[in-house]
Amino acid sequence: MQLLLNGAFEATFRSFERSAFHLEVADVYDIAEESEPIRRYLAGEPDDFAWQEPWLDLIRRTTATGRSVRRLRVVTVPHGLYTRWLLSVSHLNVDAGERIRWLPRDDLNGLPVTADDFWIFDDRRVVFTLVAPDGSFTAGAATEDPAIVGHCARVRDALWPRAVPHEDYVRP
Repeated sequence: MQLLLNGAFEATFRSFERSAFHLEVADVYDIAEESEPIRRYLAGEPDDFAWQEPWLDLIRRTTATGRSVRRLRVVTVPHGLYTRWLLSVSHLNVDAGERIRWLPRDDLNGLPVTADDFWIFDDRRVVFTLVAPDGSFTAGAATEDPAIVGHCARVRDALWPRAVPHEDYVRP
């Protein structure tokens, strides 16, 4: 595995050719850029979403070239604060071109799932998102090992059809 630090993940993301898929399995993340937006959400204050623009711009540019970006979130129900906040802001990602689906953890019913978040790029490279116990991002770990890539692709292929598209999941 190759440790990805100091912008190496961004370089990997920008260089994929066809497809990027992200599996998120944690219920809480501690991402510095999200703390103020979450505070505003809790206080019922408006958000200009400026903190999200760099990512949304990257997604717009990426999907405008015909490349796909998909994200699947495995979540605990009832939803905790972080998931409720994600549900309230994920429409921005969808509007930018990401395809997002949600899968309640109780609906896994024996489906394969990894213990760690990962990205899979073009079915040939996996980047595991290394997260500390408190939910903070520490680094990425990349591999092109065919056995690991194949396993992650099988997890994706098993979970994606069972997950609910964002538009349907948030519909009351």
